Amino acid sequence: MGAALRRIHVGNALSAFGLGFTVPYLYVYVAQVRGLGATTAGFVLAVFAVAALIVLPFAGRAIVRRGPLPVLLTALVTAALGALSLGLSGSAATVLLSAAALGAGQAVMQPALATMIVDCSSAETRSRAFAMQFFLQNLGLGVGGLIGGHLVDTSHVSSFTLLFAIEAAMFLLLVVVMSTVRMPHSPRIGDSPAQSAKGGWKQLLGNRAMVQLMVLGFVLFFACYGQFESGLSAYGVEAAGISTSALGTALAANTAMIVVAQFAVLKFVERRRRSRVIAAVGLIWAVAWIAAGYAGLGHTSQAMATAAFVSTYALFGLGEAMLSPTVAPLVADLAPEGMAGQYNSAFALVKQLALAVGPAVGGPMGASLHAPYIVTFLLFSLGISVLALRLGRRLTEAQDHPWVARTRVVARGGAAKESVPAEA
Repeated sequence: MGAALRRIHVGNALSAFGLGFTVPYLYVYVAQVRGLGATTAGFVLAVFAVAALIVLPFAGRAIVRRGPLPVLLTALVTAALGALSLGLSGSAATVLLSAAALGAGQAVMQPALATMIVDCSSAETRSRAFAMQFFLQNLGLGVGGLIGGHLVDTSHVSSFTLLFAIEAAMFLLLVVVMSTVRMPHSPRIGDSPAQSAKGGWKQLLGNRAMVQLMVLGFVLFFACYGQFESGLSAYGVEAAGISTSALGTALAANTAMIVVAQFAVLKFVERRRRSRVIAAVGLIWAVAWIAAGYAGLGHTSQAMATAAFVSTYALFGLGEAMLSPTVAPLVADLAPEGMAGQYNSAFALVKQLALAVGPAVGGPMGASLHAPYIVTFLLFSLGISVLALRLGRRLTEAQDHPWVARTRVVARGGAAKESVPAEA
């Protein structure tokens, strides 16, 4: 890795570490510690999603016009102010405004950092760069949550103020680190015709491969990430009788699987067709939902139900480790020259929509409609495989199977170039 990419990865780890301090305890802080009630706490969590949905459509154009670094620095300062204000807020109005600032800043960080990784990596190193990003994010969230859990005390508001102050400090430290990054210009692999120079949403929506990828992305995030802390946890408690400690073990198993498996699966993944890797993830997640069904509907012992439920989260983690070096580089390879920020923001917007809709649909189903819940999301997982294989028919070889495309170019004595996607 070059110096710029190393600093970007440090930045990813710092931001995830800061978020890990507060995200698991946000509901308790608002509802109980500040005494604002469950309704206000629910609104705060909704504000995060709404703020992201508002700012992301504009973030892409800002990244294209100004570059990812200035946009990232602005987002970091906004998030730092939001975090610090949240730790000091005592009324519902100030809590909601602070959450909006923090949520907007967090949302813009994602496509800005992803675009910086695209610009600081080559076709040969991009999969590994995004795998490293995902690894450090999960490690940072896990370590931050672990340390934060030992610092908080629900009987003392000051302990939560300290948590939010640490989160703000992490964002400001990241401002300092990112200010030292010197962004290079990174060319793209190319074997498809160039697109219109106008850019923007009209051009993006005219790229059918990208539209199919966004639909696939929505299903991916809806059927997995959108269920972790809502429908699946509610199902585990209500249908499988999982204790809160066992639920914590399941979440830890998910993170542990990602940390352990990320680089073990990387070589396997980067030599396979991306569409087939995503299709395989759909099958792995289908097995995960079958395990969840066994835990809650299998009339087995509590120990077996707990083991099956923990296995569900571990299998989801394996799928996530396979997706991180696959989906984000594919978004980058579908983007025309200079449009990576727009495409990353569009994909982040789809992710936020899925994360907003997923809990709203899965939460009530997981709590009361146990068998329909499992069948529904088992079918969604199989749908991932179908959508991935259909997407593969629209991708060029350089986009779907870049390792083989580069190998052939090198074998002919040429130099690998990055592709500009065909607009079908």
